[in-house]
Amino acid sequence: MQIIKVKNYEEMSVIASSMLVEHVQQNESPVIGLATGSTPEGLYRSLIAEYRKGAVSFQGVTTFNLDEYVGLNKDDATSYQFYMNQKLFDHIDIPEEQIHLPNGVSEELQQDCTDYESNIQKAGGIDIQVLGIGLNGHIGFNEPGTSFLSRTHAVELTASTREANSRYFSSLAEVPTQAISMGIATIMESKKILLLVSGEEKAEALYQAINSPLSEEFPATILQLHPEVTIIADELALSKVLESYDESESAFEIKELQMK
Repeated sequence: MQIIKVKNYEEMSVIASSMLVEHVQQNESPVIGLATGSTPEGLYRSLIAEYRKGAVSFQGVTTFNLDEYVGLNKDDATSYQFYMNQKLFDHIDIPEEQIHLPNGVSEELQQDCTDYESNIQKAGGIDIQVLGIGLNGHIGFNEPGTSFLSRTHAVELTASTREANSRYFSSLAEVPTQAISMGIATIMESKKILLLVSGEEKAEALYQAINSPLSEEFPATILQLHPEVTIIADELALSKVLESYDESESAFEIKELQMK
């Protein structure tokens, strides 16, 4: 596990973008796992900027998103399909047939989950999975108590997660109670994981993910077992980690990067 310390959200976003752009440039058919929410928005803005400069093409890229709400169709302004189109896909040259999100309005949710797993395997697996972290340690929509062996599945969203996401809806009552999420085992099969963390409110969650014993009650602790995790975190998000960091005793290293 490697932690890259950056000054702020902007630096986090640009450095993450540079890593993904480099991977896309160096690979003919890269498979990228994407996330939603506020954390990756800066990353997507930076990817669009690189595309508009002519630095990168996404013609050969295949993407798989972590999750989608149950009950929202792709044209709903609060669906993750709509979010991804608005924040990234509508502004780059990725072919539509190479974009994958779970189908939240499927009449056969379990079959759709199985098919999603199958499509990931057919694509050769995910090269780099972008993640954020929830205040309760969730990754994707894998809430506390989710099995580390889980595959893509329908989940009941916790009250804290629905509350955190209510800012995207008119009211808490409109936030769906279920979602489809890529499973923890599926995420862990990604060749590389890129975890983005910003802001003081995430400091405790990041500290727990790195330092707490493995526990399904805090799903992000599983990342300690992945062979290639890079965490890009700003100073505020790292504040609690740095309080107790001892390079000689820690199982991870922290290095500092700045935008060029």
